[in-house]
Amino acid sequence: MVAVLSPSSGLPGALPLPYELGLSRLQHDFGLKPVEYPSTRKMGSTPEDRAADIHAAFADPDIKAVIASIGGDDQMAVLPHLDRTLLRANPKPFFGYSDNTNLLLFLRNLGIVAYHGGTVMVEYGRPGAMHPMTAGSLRAALFTSGEYELTAPSMYGDIGRPWQDPRTFESEPEMEPADGWSWHNGDRVVEGISWGGNLEIISWLLMADRAVLPVEAYAGNVLFLETSEEMPRAEEVYRILRNMGERGLLQQFPALLMGRARSWSFENQLGPQEKAHFRRQQKEAVLRAFQQYAPDAMVVFDIDLGHTDPQLVIPVGGRIRVDGPARRITVTY
Repeated sequence: MVAVLSPSSGLPGALPLPYELGLSRLQHDFGLKPVEYPSTRKMGSTPEDRAADIHAAFADPDIKAVIASIGGDDQMAVLPHLDRTLLRANPKPFFGYSDNTNLLLFLRNLGIVAYHGGTVMVEYGRPGAMHPMTAGSLRAALFTSGEYELTAPSMYGDIGRPWQDPRTFESEPEMEPADGWSWHNGDRVVEGISWGGNLEIISWLLMADRAVLPVEAYAGNVLFLETSEEMPRAEEVYRILRNMGERGLLQQFPALLMGRARSWSFENQLGPQEKAHFRRQQKEAVLRAFQQYAPDAMVVFDIDLGHTDPQLVIPVGGRIRVDGPARRITVTY
């Protein structure tokens, strides 16, 4: 059995179509029995109620993994209500991303390896069919242990269709040609424990001083970052990274995996040339910050992690090997 929780937003109750599809695939395609908790389909659940669901899922010995339904924007308010002793005594894999960066990094601080990726409504509930690369990465993370090599897709997608419309789920999403990975300072091999997640959420955690350890704790780690459908401007991406550099944080990481920038949303429907320009500006902003604060760091751009389709699952607190000369990236699930 696997727990399905809404540690952030209770969107399954408001948008049931992708959620029910995701539950069906968990059961029929992956052979898992999803177990819901009281807040899973409830919009406006209190942080205390969502924390109680997390505690119940982790404490249940029959639950083998915990999977987030979707992200949101207020999971940080749940963190003060979490019982570190209970969670540490009952370690199990947690899957989620976006606002779930909060819980991913909280668990990492407890010594629990969690997984950035794989929400029920988005990845499992993808219209038409799951992307085979996403499904392969999730199967490896769920059912195997050991090294898993990431690969770059030939096509990607980030253009959505309304989840309220049943016709959305009759065909797969629109895809377009994908740029390959782009390497900066890719002349060495870096291997280390991973830390990172959604850049906007990390900036909030830094402001609230939650789930972030003293900078020296990350020395030699591999950083991974990505941005959401809110599409922060390149200047904002630079400012967040600049502030991380001023804190001494960027300097700890010898390598960064930067996710393919989400460049379309319902509120900001960019055309092909605008999308390419948006991604190029974000890349320049990241390089600008790293050239100032960590000029020797290796940076790999356009990894399909986070808010992109396909999505590759990244362990949080697990090992990542970045082989620049061979142009290979291997994670350990």
